[in-house]
Amino acid sequence: MAGHSKFKNIQHRKGAQDRKRAAAFSKLSREITVAAKMGLPDPAMNARLRAAVLTARAGGMPKDNIERAISKASASDTANYEEVRYEGFGPGGISLIVETLTDNRNRTATNVRTCFAKNGGNLGASGGVSHGFERLGLITYPASAGSADAVFEAALEAGADDVQSSEDGHEIWTAIDGMHDVAKALEKVLGEAEGIKLAWKPGLMVTVGEADAGQLLKLIDALEDDDDVQTVWGNYDVPDEVMEKL
Repeated sequence: MAGHSKFKNIQHRKGAQDRKRAAAFSKLSREITVAAKMGLPDPAMNARLRAAVLTARAGGMPKDNIERAISKASASDTANYEEVRYEGFGPGGISLIVETLTDNRNRTATNVRTCFAKNGGNLGASGGVSHGFERLGLITYPASAGSADAVFEAALEAGADDVQSSEDGHEIWTAIDGMHDVAKALEKVLGEAEGIKLAWKPGLMVTVGEADAGQLLKLIDALEDDDDVQTVWGNYDVPDEVMEKL
């Protein structure tokens, strides 16, 4: 279980699929509304909105929900959300980046700080962790999209920077300004992506042992369960044999 593909794994780990699905849709809707509000409400003219819509489609969000989320951007009674990033450390010294969209900074800061404190971590200063990550575009495909060699060739031809394939699927990394073009080129060869988003790629992964893994996963679960938290990125890698024991 790697720190930059944890969303799918956490969903698999936790049994309340309906609740998770509703929460995921809520967070996707918020991202779509914020993206539409920050730029034009047209995905063709707004790269961030386009990425949010593609990710929502890949996540199974109905078209009506997506259109409503875009429409909310122009509504006068829509809450004003701002992006706030928190950085901290989990059990074993693991680095974590927590991305939030909030209409109440004090509430979100308190909740995030509490999650860290109650689960063996500690919140750090801004910039204390992110220097060890690179901000990139991430395009994901299921393992069924093709073999590692086939996906690598397609990604290379499309202009991607890096590909990481495993039995869980394929992660294709791109420069931010090239993400949309690479995604369009890949769609012609591999079909629609499972996800397209801006991401934090760790420069160095840290293998987590059994002693710290359980507490780390509890911390990530607690953060992900908060309504204001959009994504949690980390530089952790939990080996399969450790996951099987948890």
